[in-house]
Order: sequence, then structure tokens, then C-alpha cells
Amino acid sequence: MKHKPYGPYEKFVKRPQDFLCALLAIIVLSPVLLITVVLVRIKLGSPVIFKQDRPGRNGKIFRLYKFRTMLPPKDGIADPATDAARLTPFGKKLRSTSLDELPELFNILKGDMAVVGPRPLLVQYLERYNEHQARRHEVRPGFTGLAQINGRNAISWEEKFDWDVKYVDKITFLGDWKIIFGTVKTVFKREGISNEQSATMTEFMGTKE
Repeated sequence: MKHKPYGPYEKFVKRPQDFLCALLAIIVLSPVLLITVVLVRIKLGSPVIFKQDRPGRNGKIFRLYKFRTMLPPKDGIADPATDAARLTPFGKKLRSTSLDELPELFNILKGDMAVVGPRPLLVQYLERYNEHQARRHEVRPGFTGLAQINGRNAISWEEKFDWDVKYVDKITFLGDWKIIFGTVKTVFKREGISNEQSATMTEFMGTKE
């Protein structure tokens, strides 16, 4: 997988900025995190945290953390077609407010993720990307990104990846903060939470050339 060298902003500013932002967010939002932990435990049981391997920069695998929003899959086998049935009303509220994403702040502290970047998707998608789409892994995945403020789950996979690559090609301090403020607006308006055919987003099966 192609390695993209860090630019001056990425090398000297972006990572320290991400660490400080994540640390400050964890401190400020600690009451929200604690309350969410208790509610998930009461509403959905244990475990409270959903953990899953995801590909990071250059396809390196890391363990992603999120609050659990779904009931366990039947017979222990996850099937995207049953997501809607497993997603509880409480889980929908967590997703609509993006509270389920808050544990990813710890991924940012660890350096697995950035505040802004392409969202970390499933490991099995790595072999399904075309050359253009695979460029999304030239940078650290993000808590939010261009695709999240330009349609989120309501746009096609191809549109998402185009936004991701557009971000990879132009990473700037001002651009990152525009995306952060745009994300706050999107969350409050609860835009693009779900796809028309799925409770979240349909599985990416590759792009027909």
C-alpha cells in the first residue's frame, strides 16, 4: 500500500493537536462517558464497549472502540441484513447523537486515529478497493471527515471515497477545523445517519469498473 509522507502540518502540528483535543474532550465529556456506560450496561447488557479490528494508516490493523448499540447477533453470527432488527431504539439514539463514537477518543490518544480523516471501515474492504479508493489509507483514519459533513451514510460508497481521497490530497489546519465545526453542525441536525437500504450503510462489495 502506498505510503504518503507527512507534510509539515501533519508532522509537527496535526498529531500533537489531535492528542490534546482528544484528551481535553475526554476530560470535559467524562460525565457523559460515565452516564453512557451506565445506560448501555442497563439497556444492552455487557460488554459495554464494542471492539473491532479496523485498518489504519497504510492498512495497519488496530482495535477500534465504540459504545455498543446493537443486541448480540443470533447464534453469534453477524449479518448486515439483520442490523435493523438488532439496532434498538436506545442504540438509534446513541448513533443519531454520535455518542456511540466517543470511545474512539482513546484511539486518537493511542495514535491509531486522528480527529479528522477518512473513517476506519471494515478489514475485508481492503481487498475490494480500487487503486483510487485505496488512497484513503495513506493517512490516519479519523473520528470525522469530509464524507461525514457531505452526506455521511446517505451518500454512495463511491462518493464517500471520493471525499476521502480529496481530503488525503489536501490536509490543512484550516481545513481540519472547518470539518470539525461542520461535524458539530451535522450532529446537531442529525443528518445522514442512515442509508435508504440499511440501518447504517450497506456493505461495500467493490466498485464495478
